[in-house]
Amino acid sequence: MRGALRAVLAVLVPWTLLTGFAPWPQPVPVVSRIDTDQPVVFLTIDDGWHHDPAAARLLLDRRVPASLFVLPGAYSYDSAYFRSLLAHGPSRIENHTVTHPDLTALDGAAQRAEICGARDSHLAQFGDGPRLLRPPYGKYDEETRSAAQACGAKAVVTWTHDLTTWGGGAPPPVPELKAGDIVLLHFTENLAADLERVLAAADAAGLEPAQLRDHLPE
Repeated sequence: MRGALRAVLAVLVPWTLLTGFAPWPQPVPVVSRIDTDQPVVFLTIDDGWHHDPAAARLLLDRRVPASLFVLPGAYSYDSAYFRSLLAHGPSRIENHTVTHPDLTALDGAAQRAEICGARDSHLAQFGDGPRLLRPPYGKYDEETRSAAQACGAKAVVTWTHDLTTWGGGAPPPVPELKAGDIVLLHFTENLAADLERVLAAADAAGLEPAQLRDHLPE
């Protein structure tokens, strides 16, 4: 037994010294859509700064299982908004880092601090740890994938369609949604209207919103 252990270490230790990384665990996958035959679509909402009651009512009344990629600062002054969504609806809080940086501009330690810091804040505030990471601006590198794994995420999630309406601008056209698409929205003053448009498009395509974390392997 000891001889076998020494043999394994003889292989692993030089490899780790040469590369700077242990050979396990593997970095988490990156997904922009889910490969599925089920008639489902995934709604994700980022940041969290604008707490619109109309958007919250729509999410709760329609029982939309949205993935909320929220920044800790966005609930530091009003956690009740998100507590209500979690307590009375099927939405879940996910990881969007602490300060919304371009993660590719940070080294591995700084990326872990951003991702694990947000995880710890979410867990302390809501009692539910995030399982998915959305990198700010959709920018990530191999360090991001490794840091996400180290901080308990099971995937780095980007998106298929960004359908956010910004400011007073015109809403982006909604494409024909396909099964497995991941839609990106933001907590803006236009969120309720954006949700209405996306839900109507999902209905037209015969798709039901589903909880994203439930469609990714552990």
